[in-house]
Amino acid sequence: MSISSNIKLQGISAKRSMMSVFLQLLRFSIVGGLNTFVDLLIFNLLIWSLPTQDSGLLVVYNSLAYLVGAMNSFCWNKLWTFKQRSSATNDQLVSFAFVTSLGIICNDAFLWLASTFLTSLSLTSFLWVNVAKICAIAGSVTVSYLGMRLSVFTKTDEADMTFPPSDPQLWITPASLSVILPAYNEEALITSTISHIMTTLSSWMHNFEVIVVNDGSKDRTGEIVAHLATYDPRIRLINHQGNKGYGAALVTGFEAVTKELAFFMDSDGQFDIRDLARFFPLIEEYGAVLGYRIERQDTWMRKLNAWGWKKLVGFTFGVHARDIDCAFKLFRAEFFRAHRLETRGAMINAEILYKLARAGYTYTEVGVQHLPRRAGKATGAKPSVILRAIGELFIFAEKWRTEEQRTLSYDAN
Repeated sequence: MSISSNIKLQGISAKRSMMSVFLQLLRFSIVGGLNTFVDLLIFNLLIWSLPTQDSGLLVVYNSLAYLVGAMNSFCWNKLWTFKQRSSATNDQLVSFAFVTSLGIICNDAFLWLASTFLTSLSLTSFLWVNVAKICAIAGSVTVSYLGMRLSVFTKTDEADMTFPPSDPQLWITPASLSVILPAYNEEALITSTISHIMTTLSSWMHNFEVIVVNDGSKDRTGEIVAHLATYDPRIRLINHQGNKGYGAALVTGFEAVTKELAFFMDSDGQFDIRDLARFFPLIEEYGAVLGYRIERQDTWMRKLNAWGWKKLVGFTFGVHARDIDCAFKLFRAEFFRAHRLETRGAMINAEILYKLARAGYTYTEVGVQHLPRRAGKATGAKPSVILRAIGELFIFAEKWRTEEQRTLSYDAN
């Protein structure tokens, strides 16, 4: 990469960073206005119900009002200002308690000083108390923002999505790659998954794309991916109108592929994209490289279902794989351009393997890590999903057997 290109990328990154900080400050200010209203409301309710001009008691009222406002501030700042949708961690709660305590001390100190000064002026008690309170809020706002930003919310979910191209000498493959990510209700993990993929692939190759198929998610998955796509055109979002199923999401992704190689993995954070590095040398020799999960992080029931399904597919179609439904597979994209996929449910992997073998492609298998699910909910073991897969298996087994017989009969004639 040239020096001028590097300077340009740094300039773009700096502008985005400045805009991000500005918008964050704007959101914090809006939340601060709401928080000030809550703080003053509680403070005045206490003065109205238990009137006093004693500075010590006013400090107690102030501390209670500030605490209620701080709790309101935590919720709004977490979800909106700093864009964190995951559950609050213990470290965050401890940091919040510390920052809130520090804020109360600063706020009380400002209130004490202001009230001591204002009592000498010719003001009504109600007026000078509220003026003192507003001075205390103004004096502690900087402490509040810095504490929230540097201690409580140290990271945002919307990570820096600027990925400068790497040195060509470090590329591990000259081939172009399409990554397909089927996603359903993965708002808690989709940003980290995409960010990890983009960072890794940017250091490996020049020409790639990440296709996220949002399969009718009911949460913010689609909205989050759409936002991330504004940072990098290599991130593509395809939305399904309604939940069409895992197989349908993969088919949509395969049909959208524009590169030489097609790879798919789940969006739930249970796979590490770095395991893909071992697949590239093999794809030069085989039509597909199939991952299988080492030490599968699933319940015994899901493992039992997977074993039974593998045996049933092998018996029905005569194709065999150690982990047929492992969502970590690399293919030559030409296969999907030449062969139409028909199933739309959990049968999709069995269909791909069957048609791959019938078309004369070879494949090999490589063990990959399988990580514990950190968020979201698995849907593959639902009875409805299993019954649909079994139904598709028998329907298409008969359909494809008939097609094979017709082909053999035609060739014989």
